[in-house]
Amino acid sequence: MKKMFICGNWKMHTTRAEAVALAQAVEPAAAANAGILEVGVCPPFVYLLPVAEALRASAVSLGAQDMYFEPKGAFTGEVSGPMLVDAGCKYAIIGHSERRHVLGETDGLINRKVAAAHAAGLRPILCVGELLEEREKGATEEVVRRHVTGGLKGLSDAQVRDTVIAYEPVWAIGTGKNATPDQANEVHAFIRGLLRKSCGADTAAAVRIQYGGSVKPENAFELMSRPEVNGALVGGASLKADSFTAIISEAAKACR
Repeated sequence: MKKMFICGNWKMHTTRAEAVALAQAVEPAAAANAGILEVGVCPPFVYLLPVAEALRASAVSLGAQDMYFEPKGAFTGEVSGPMLVDAGCKYAIIGHSERRHVLGETDGLINRKVAAAHAAGLRPILCVGELLEEREKGATEEVVRRHVTGGLKGLSDAQVRDTVIAYEPVWAIGTGKNATPDQANEVHAFIRGLLRKSCGADTAAAVRIQYGGSVKPENAFELMSRPEVNGALVGGASLKADSFTAIISEAAKACR
């Protein structure tokens, strides 16, 4: 049975000392629930090494917030998959809404990054989700289909199984709003159906689909209790140890 995956995306926050302290504070909750769920953290690039050192031999997985699609070369300012593996990363977030809508990343670019992550031995966390105006126009499924099929294009079934998909309704990120548990489950079920059609039932069942979008201790249990929700990609609430560990605890309750 696949483990639920709770991962914190720290975005452009924390100092070095804060990042290390936060990672260490999360570790006991991760260790206490390691049998039923996985916990990860994605600090800023510049703090990956000290956080990796702080988490050495711990139950917390390390991830990056992005990566480039080439393994090396004259790409000033970019960070490659092999570099992230060397720094101790297991995961890389790819296609987050902020990179799509603030920095203009396309499905084609995101697909290259997903493929490069697998080539480097990383597990990509592929983010998908609609804007508020797209939801209001009834285009949620159209947008999610495009993001999922575009992001996974050309992958083998084994690579798809090792990809985490994070459904993040853009209108719920950092706004205090969130999709209802039923809305989240509905879109997750739609994603699972897309995977079933393209890769078969076994592969579709193996993929973990996280929910992201104003996840907090107060709504974590209800969200994580839905059958198609296999974890959470947590933003602001992962920046404070007490709220992040509370989310981990609520998710663990939902697993039991």
